[in-house]
Amino acid sequence: QGQLVESGGGLVQPGGSLRLSCAASGFSLAYYEIGWFRQAPGKEREGVSCIGSSAGSTYYADSVNGRFTIPRDNAKNTVYLQMNSLKPEDTAVYYCAADYLNPCDLGDEYDYWGQGTQVTVSS
Repeated sequence: QGQLVESGGGLVQPGGSLRLSCAASGFSLAYYEIGWFRQAPGKEREGVSCIGSSAGSTYYADSVNGRFTIPRDNAKNTVYLQMNSLKPEDTAVYYCAADYLNPCDLGDEYDYWGQGTQVTVSS
């Protein structure tokens, strides 16, 4: 049974950086679209970024474009979310999800979801 595990969350000051990791076990992330989502208290889940299963196409929500990147390391079976210039409004639980042989589309259905990691941006 495959599994996704996120890590790297924490407390950071505004303007700081964090790198979230999404590590897979039981399957190869190289064949999967990886999406990063976040959900803040009282708000709906928001698609933040994704990377397609082939050709490495990427997408960034307007709210994070220019500040976040989504590098993939197939050798480590891990996809990252590099978050720079963090703002208080980035505070949320961040989730990664994997969808087999899918382009980058932040769709509604994914094969695997991680458990989430908390990111808090505060001074």
